[in-house]
Amino acid sequence: MSALFPALAAPSDRPALRCGADSLTYEELARAAGALAARLAGAGRVAVWAAPTAHTAVAVVGALLAGVPAVPLNPRTGERELAHILGDSAPGAVLAGPGDELPAGLAGLPRIDVDLAPRGRGLDAGPGDAGAATGRGLDAGLVDAFDPEAPALIVYTSGTTGPPKGVVLSRRAVAASLDALAEAWSWTADDVLVHALPLFHVHGLILGILGPLRRGGEVRHLGAFSVEGVARELGAGGGTMLFGVPTMYHRLADALAHDPALVAAMAGARLLVSGSAALPVHDHERIAAATGRTVVERYGMTETLMNTSVRPGAGPRPGTVGVPLAGVELRLVDEDGSVLAEQDGEGVGEVQVRGPNLFSGYLGRPDATAAAFDGDWFRTGDMAVREADGAVRLVGRKATDLIKSGGYKIGAGEIENALLDHPGIREAAVTGEPDPDLGERIVAWVVPADAERPPAAAELADHVARLLAPHKRPRVVRYLDALPRNDMGKVLKKALPEAG
Repeated sequence: MSALFPALAAPSDRPALRCGADSLTYEELARAAGALAARLAGAGRVAVWAAPTAHTAVAVVGALLAGVPAVPLNPRTGERELAHILGDSAPGAVLAGPGDELPAGLAGLPRIDVDLAPRGRGLDAGPGDAGAATGRGLDAGLVDAFDPEAPALIVYTSGTTGPPKGVVLSRRAVAASLDALAEAWSWTADDVLVHALPLFHVHGLILGILGPLRRGGEVRHLGAFSVEGVARELGAGGGTMLFGVPTMYHRLADALAHDPALVAAMAGARLLVSGSAALPVHDHERIAAATGRTVVERYGMTETLMNTSVRPGAGPRPGTVGVPLAGVELRLVDEDGSVLAEQDGEGVGEVQVRGPNLFSGYLGRPDATAAAFDGDWFRTGDMAVREADGAVRLVGRKATDLIKSGGYKIGAGEIENALLDHPGIREAAVTGEPDPDLGERIVAWVVPADAERPPAAAELADHVARLLAPHKRPRVVRYLDALPRNDMGKVLKKALPEAG
């Protein structure tokens, strides 16, 4: 396998990274990450306090150059969850920015402050030290020296079904997924990626930081999302790509109506990518109408990295997440274990995938790892249908979004999209609850656009029945001020009964 970051082997004064006031060229990144790598050589795992800063990016790159697995820590993690992650992963140190205030739970770990501008060569390392750097950059041979199956990152799941599990991602998986995206998106060193995603998970860290650096391009992290920041960096800043989640694109869509500079900036971008949850059709339509640009959706998860993507230029495909990426095999499996052969846009099955993008296993959990696979196919837990051209349309999670009502298997996701297509609805989530006649009845949780004049339940039921089918209409509608969401904007459906 080639080096994860070929551009660091022969660094230049090309911009590599900018976050707030901090910016690094490839030469400066090679020096900073190489100096850190020399300090980490031979160490075990290290935790990374993953604040949205350049220090986090240098910390992860330095650990990868040293061949040391990095464990990104969400700065908003609570005490109990942080203690679990530390006890489970047993890092030998924590990497942080000099100004980061760390919680008491990390007090027992040695702290290594990340220096963005080490003096001189920044190293006392000899030629045999992994990650050795000089003023000319990294020794390319050393960068290539690690086993592709060696762990690169250990990223913890959200813990929705129990304590978070450590997902071990190999260097092979990271490289394969980023290269497949590069092929699908024509992603090159000429691209300038703009985003404001958190840096403790796959979307923001692996795709959003490691992706541009693997290509030899530039990444500009906004630190915190703002419409003004997106307009600035995509416009006068020359950004060519934007990564975001539906919440961000919803705010951008709202602003487009009265912000000509934002319209011009987004119209000038080569690629707009949304992930982590489905982008409502209404927001797709508003952005396309204002900018002439179609938002591309892709589908992945921590254990698989990226599985599918809509291909740029293929035309609008709201509601689908595209076709499998290069090297990824995908199938739908029915409840009885049979593979759904037909691609008719109707048959609902669990998505299973295999390919070089898959994780190596859950850290210290061979039982959970074994249970997650059907032979060599990973069980995603996501339910989907496939269109005639192979495009995948997700309809929800197997555990929370597959509703069995009146003899039908119904995906919550398509009902949510139908509800969001109603002008009186700002947010929507759909769940099932026991019903003595239907087995389960469909329950809609909605946030009205106007809290004083919400659309009636019967109106919403008729709206869904007209767009989809009568058996998919909600039988119960519950009104909320807001839906409970996590840091990535995903709705926390297990919290909905409490919210109601």
